Amino acid sequence: MDTLIQLIISGALLGGVYALAALGLNLIFGVAKVINFAHGEFLMLGMYAGYWLMTLTGINPYYGAPIIAVAFFLLGAVFYLGIMRFTIYRPELTQVFVTLGLSIALQNLALMFWQADYRTIQTMPQGMSSLQLGGMHLPTDRVIAFGFAMAILIAVIIFLRKTFTGRAIEAVSQDLMAAQLMGINPQKIFVLTFGLGIAITGVAGGVLIPSFYAFPSVGTFFVLVAFVVVVLGGLGSVTGTIVGGLGLGIIETLGGYVAPDLKEALPFVLLILLLAIRPHGLLGIKGAEKETLK
Repeated sequence: MDTLIQLIISGALLGGVYALAALGLNLIFGVAKVINFAHGEFLMLGMYAGYWLMTLTGINPYYGAPIIAVAFFLLGAVFYLGIMRFTIYRPELTQVFVTLGLSIALQNLALMFWQADYRTIQTMPQGMSSLQLGGMHLPTDRVIAFGFAMAILIAVIIFLRKTFTGRAIEAVSQDLMAAQLMGINPQKIFVLTFGLGIAITGVAGGVLIPSFYAFPSVGTFFVLVAFVVVVLGGLGSVTGTIVGGLGLGIIETLGGYVAPDLKEALPFVLLILLLAIRPHGLLGIKGAEKETLK
């Protein structure tokens, strides 16, 4: 029983990290109906941002999260204004090819500037790398990342539901034409959403660097996991992102314990089953997976 509890808690901690990594992807899709295949590369850049922030300035990425958030918000705004606004009303394949091309470009730029070396940092003093809870030992960095994930996810939910700007974002996500008739400028909402989505992704990378290695192609793994989380929880649902992330983390951890050889395959088996049985996810709106901007 103790082993099962340990596995569930470890899986939930991992799932919180997965949820944070997927939130920006789901937020941008929910509003702009754009599936960003470069999402993993923005997270990779966030990991490098956390690494270089501590390496060059000594600022712990946990404390430097606001700096990363501001920098990546601006990067997200530039991403939309410089690239995505020209594709926002185009066919979905245009958006796929553009974001996929950006993904390849960012990977190769990272490879050119930082080579293929694996990089990570140690943020905890010696002897504080794990926390003891009863008879269980939990990685301190993973616990802190989980705390960041839950705080950011809750803050985003409150922002969307309790503020005028957040409700405007939700209005655009639900009915673009009706939102325009109510005086909402969708272009401003798209800029804000891309900025917010990429900022969250950058912070996710910054808090993940103590637990994972940064290298130019690390985003490929995280973007695949993010897609599974988004499909599991529901396209366009922030609450679903939390449920999907926690569910995937627990399933992966338990499955890895029972059948270690299948651990890497479990998320994708789950993805195939979900797409066949419930493509709109656990908390998604039926038909959201087919929606496009007209």
